[in-house]
Amino acid sequence: MFGLAGIPAWQIAVAALFGYLLGSIPFGLVLTRAFGLGDIRKIGSGNIGATNVLRTGNKPVALATLLLDSGKGAAAALIAAQWSPSLGVIAGAAALLGHLYPVWLGFKGGKGVATTLGTLLAVNWMVGVGACLTWLVVALLFRISSLSALVAVALSILYAWYLGTPAEMAFTLLATALVWLRHHENIRRLLKGEEPRIGKKKKSA
Repeated sequence: MFGLAGIPAWQIAVAALFGYLLGSIPFGLVLTRAFGLGDIRKIGSGNIGATNVLRTGNKPVALATLLLDSGKGAAAALIAAQWSPSLGVIAGAAALLGHLYPVWLGFKGGKGVATTLGTLLAVNWMVGVGACLTWLVVALLFRISSLSALVAVALSILYAWYLGTPAEMAFTLLATALVWLRHHENIRRLLKGEEPRIGKKKKSA
């Protein structure tokens, strides 16, 4: 199924483990501590992703977090794809799971948007570019990061359907379900009109 026929089970397991471990590196937490910004889990929404890092007011660190979180998904996919494109998708999916549920942080990680986009760019650049452009357009129109993320990952399913393989389509379905699940609080605030805009600090609970 999804191009896995003929791939030894041990290769699938290694790709998944490699992807998970790479994806579980909490770059947002590491960078904010390294630059003396405190524990990102106690700032704003408590999320370890780039959007919350931006609330510290340090844009370079937020950008570095964004690039590294997206890069770990891309790296996992590209490295595993040297053996098989399907293994690349598996490693990218595992990296997303690692970012969302890192064992080092009690399985409490980020929301997976950057890692999803990085993986999509690596496994199918057309689908990835489509998703990134969707995020950018929605962000420019509404200035709400979570809304941009939700729309971008949802439309990635459509892009993968037209431009991708069955394995890539399966990844977009999984990623969309997980990202929307991790954004359940954001969705409630969006419905109430209370979601903060990009660049605005979010009050701690």
